[in-house]
Amino acid sequence: MALLASRAPGPAGVWAGRILGVLIGLIGLVLIVGGGWLAAVGGSLYYLLAGLGLAGSGALLFRGQLLGVWIYAAVFLATVLWAFWEVGLAGWPLVPRLAGPLVLMVLVLAIAPLLAPARPIRRVALGGIAAVAVFAVGLILAVSAVNRPGVNQPLPAPAFAMNDPSLFQAGADWPAYGGTYASRRYSPLSQITPQNVGRLERVWLAHTGDLPSERAKNKYGAETTPLKIGDALYLCSAKNILISLDAATGEERWRYDPKVSDDWIPYTAACRGVAYYVAPELEAADECAARVIEGTLDGRLIAVDARTGRPCSGFGRNGQVDMKQGMGEVAPGMVSITSPPTIVRGVVVTGHQVLDGQKRDAPSGVIQGFDAVTGALRWAWDLGRPDRTGPPEPHETYTRGTPNMWTIASGDEALGHVYLPMGNSAVDYWSSSRSEEENRYATALVALDVTTGRPAWSFQTVHMDVWDYDLGSQATLIDFPGAGGLVPALVLPSKQGDIYILDRRTGRPLTPVENRPVPQGGVEPEQRTQTQPFSLYHTLRKRDLTERDMWGMSPIDQMICRIQFRMAEYHGIYTPPTTRRRWIQYPGYNGGSDWGGVAVDPVRGVIVANYNDMPNYNRLVPREEVDRRGWSPRDEARGGDLGGPEGGGDPQVGAPYGVQVNAGWRMPVTNLLCKTPPYGGIRAIDLRTGQTVWDRPLGTARRNGPFNIPSMLPLMIGTPNNGGAVVTAGGLVFIAAATDNLIRAIDLDTGKVLWQDVLPAGGQATPMTYEVEGRQYLVIMTGGHHFMETPVGDEVIAYALPE
Repeated sequence: MALLASRAPGPAGVWAGRILGVLIGLIGLVLIVGGGWLAAVGGSLYYLLAGLGLAGSGALLFRGQLLGVWIYAAVFLATVLWAFWEVGLAGWPLVPRLAGPLVLMVLVLAIAPLLAPARPIRRVALGGIAAVAVFAVGLILAVSAVNRPGVNQPLPAPAFAMNDPSLFQAGADWPAYGGTYASRRYSPLSQITPQNVGRLERVWLAHTGDLPSERAKNKYGAETTPLKIGDALYLCSAKNILISLDAATGEERWRYDPKVSDDWIPYTAACRGVAYYVAPELEAADECAARVIEGTLDGRLIAVDARTGRPCSGFGRNGQVDMKQGMGEVAPGMVSITSPPTIVRGVVVTGHQVLDGQKRDAPSGVIQGFDAVTGALRWAWDLGRPDRTGPPEPHETYTRGTPNMWTIASGDEALGHVYLPMGNSAVDYWSSSRSEEENRYATALVALDVTTGRPAWSFQTVHMDVWDYDLGSQATLIDFPGAGGLVPALVLPSKQGDIYILDRRTGRPLTPVENRPVPQGGVEPEQRTQTQPFSLYHTLRKRDLTERDMWGMSPIDQMICRIQFRMAEYHGIYTPPTTRRRWIQYPGYNGGSDWGGVAVDPVRGVIVANYNDMPNYNRLVPREEVDRRGWSPRDEARGGDLGGPEGGGDPQVGAPYGVQVNAGWRMPVTNLLCKTPPYGGIRAIDLRTGQTVWDRPLGTARRNGPFNIPSMLPLMIGTPNNGGAVVTAGGLVFIAAATDNLIRAIDLDTGKVLWQDVLPAGGQATPMTYEVEGRQYLVIMTGGHHFMETPVGDEVIAYALPE
């Protein structure tokens, strides 16, 4: 009783009690209202009960009564027990549950001696503060423990002898976007190793000079991976300026600017890379015997001489071809090429991006093959007219609104196949008006015969896709162990996280695929398929979300996220779109795996996959509301700055609904994500078995924080990431991609980060590696990215060991 009885507090105690009492009381009232709402929709009772306790504690502290201290202490102890019961010792999930209450506990204990000046109270308060400090240290250690990756199993011993069907091989050179057209992102170079990678240093830095105008400042994200052939690098800038650099020094040799207007920037000004081609019918000294070919944001294919940068006069008209011919009306920004073409058997195969969410009558997603020397159209695959392979008649256009391939294809020179990761039909979130052919080829990998332009086979990863789960990753060509030896195969990652292994000759799955029942209903119940294909080989997808997975800066915004979770429609992956209330899409449209793809060590037999782990919080918006909000397609009045999150307010003209996508499911005001971290990771997978070797979060919290204020915390939280990894024979994985503006070297054996460097801008691009005169270089383009909210830059940076 001595601890409850005390002399009246002095003036300092009175004011301290009143100020802290008001703060705690207000927090309690917010928790009572929100907690009551949460309880009413079937959620946790904790917030209501804690709010009642805090309101009582605040009232007593305001009156200067010591009992308020003990009531808060009881609420805090109950909160600790509840938090451990909900999430155990997991570090980041404990933060919103305990960090704020911990700070208040320190303040409450600090004013206790002012409320009761007796010596026993001072001792109790000091002891309590010490105990809370120890507890806080333990919480920090629990959070930082995610820096220590667990090793699930030893890395496989070298046992493979895979062939690469590409004409040019990676090694001293990096002759294609993915290393080769097999897209393994693997280099046999081994000069840089886990033992010496800590000595890596910058050896040169070059600038593309391509930075956004004021009008385009929210629409840049270069995403570029250079090529290296001989002693030269070849790359493109965000707006398609072609540049050649000396591979050893970074000195600029030439540049060619195709003069792309800002009007043609679609969602992002990006140029992921270029293609290199040597014309066998030309002499080495001839103009454009070796050429660099790129696609542009305004829908042109451009070929320049690899030695001089001058346009190839024999390619199309003055070195360029307009691939929009035959598409009919194309408003600026509606059609763009953001990925490098793939060249197989002398045919330049290109797809293009069609701006998402605008209208059902969007330009065609036609895939086209052009002669690599003359630029003449060899064939066009218009899936709406499968009987034709040529251009449309003068009074016709390619079929509008069909699925497109905006990402990168891979190619098999021996089979004559190019592998197309297909997107969705125009208007991603409504399927009732799609044709039979669209339903067959949307969100599918299609193998085209480059000699005819006709499909050899296709494999669909999502049926009747209304989740924007288009295939963003390149297929990676491998040899897969089968009963009779190695089988020509490919690895196909997907946005929903599943990884498939297919026979690249036939499209037949080489590992089990199971059709499982999926949720039904939504606004088009008759359109939803009863089952969807799930890979039993491996998935990057985590378990379904629960209320306990909600996060925030404090118990209050975590409670708000819990309310949003309970108010939304969610029955697991493939929850159908709804309009009456929000629906949760998990994973969101950024993956899983996106355009960065995977890297494969063909000797050790290891897949390295970085991935995103975030939901979207979506709603279909009825047409009347769309019109009232003034949402209109790019070619109409609204069409100005489209630099916000994709789907943030898309009109979907031609469908009964527009769509509003909260990408990543972010909270208003604080801008924090509602799901608990990590939001991205990197994983090593045994190619033979599909078993995880190691898995760890990717990206620290140094550039992230509430209210968009960088926390600068070096703690590994696992951030969203865009861009891929490169793996080398030296036993290293090089990757940037995350939002912390770091490039890393990771030990392939353990997943441990061995080296990192701070980049001057966002590293949303895939690095590459090559050799010049016996010295291995690592190169990354730091272009930044508006969607990832990283700083935009124009730097190309090279690293190497000291000479």
